[in-house]
Amino acid sequence: MKRRWLVVIGAILVQLSLGAIYAWGGFTKALSDPNGPFRFNATMTQAIFSAGLASFAVTMILAGRWQDRVGPRKVALLGGILLGLGYILAGTIGGTSFVRLLVFIGIIGGIGIGLGYVCPIAACVKWFPDLKGFVTGLAVAGFGAGAFIFVKLANTWGGGLISKYGVNNTFLIFGVIFLLSVVIGALLLSNPPEGWVPEGWTPKGGVTKAAIDLTQGEVIKTSGFWFLWLAFVFSAGAGLMAIGVLRDFGEREVGLTTAVATSALGLLALFNGLGRIIWGSIAGKIGAKRSIGLMTLLQSLMMFLVFKLGGSAALFTFAACWFGFNFGGNFALFPLATAEFFGVKNLGANYGAMFTSYGVGGILMPIIAGRAWDLFGSYFYAFMIAGAICVLAAILAFTAKRPA
Repeated sequence: MKRRWLVVIGAILVQLSLGAIYAWGGFTKALSDPNGPFRFNATMTQAIFSAGLASFAVTMILAGRWQDRVGPRKVALLGGILLGLGYILAGTIGGTSFVRLLVFIGIIGGIGIGLGYVCPIAACVKWFPDLKGFVTGLAVAGFGAGAFIFVKLANTWGGGLISKYGVNNTFLIFGVIFLLSVVIGALLLSNPPEGWVPEGWTPKGGVTKAAIDLTQGEVIKTSGFWFLWLAFVFSAGAGLMAIGVLRDFGEREVGLTTAVATSALGLLALFNGLGRIIWGSIAGKIGAKRSIGLMTLLQSLMMFLVFKLGGSAALFTFAACWFGFNFGGNFALFPLATAEFFGVKNLGANYGAMFTSYGVGGILMPIIAGRAWDLFGSYFYAFMIAGAICVLAAILAFTAKRPA
């Protein structure tokens, strides 16, 4: 029994560094400074972010299948090496080149995240059938907590690494941290023996029991998969857009100080982690499908209201926490929904297929937001689109049906 809690510790260590992708907003101001060395426009900064998300999602298709065959440790180890290497290369030879940063951070780093991400989730679901919602939320909460930590390291703690050492040296420092953290965490990951269940535990239905175990090939032929997949596209895309532009929105459009906008971004990351735990626990009570519908409706409300609330530091921070809390829920609820609908035996492969939706949303919405700013000087239309697609996500979730 103690062994499975070591797996949770390993999962959190891995996810802490993988979550740094959400700290990208901490770099965008320095990268887009017209008087700085990079001088990227909004579309360019969001393209790097989107490339990372797309590489992350596409890699998970293969990573999920691979870890189902060989276990989580080897796959997560390789992911940590690639993630660390991508940031180290960006820091040492990336320079001010958009293309090199796109390749090193967006593609190589994104592939590393994709390899590492599914391993802790699949391992925790298998070790904790009795606490599936809570432990899945706890494991992926490391992803959100990592974003909070690395935003603070980059911008505020100790004066901020970017201010002290520059963007490239901050990439280098982060790369070393990622390499060490993910490798150590990966060494703690394992799968339980075949057929293992906690002593004295009996399945009681809900999220603790799946009627069937489908293969990836069977899953993608079901309507339930595609309803959930589209819901994930819309929900993740809207949240990723908000994360990617929140700091710029606060400073450029609302007129808040850098300190306020950066603090709000850090709190968004913290609530991202909190949302994963709480939404995972809620799913344990009402099921993942209903939880997704409720979460996306709540997220749509803030997308529509953010222009009304963003005028003061307190309300802007409240909106950021709301975005983070509901966005974080995606990463507890969609793996749980995948397990509810299609079983846990092939969860790595099946959630890998499900997670491609994240890549689609990650490509479309951040770039739409960047283009909205470049064309109109405002993020208003991007937030309105995000609100509308969150409503669509709720409808899809509520109407999705599990295979008989």
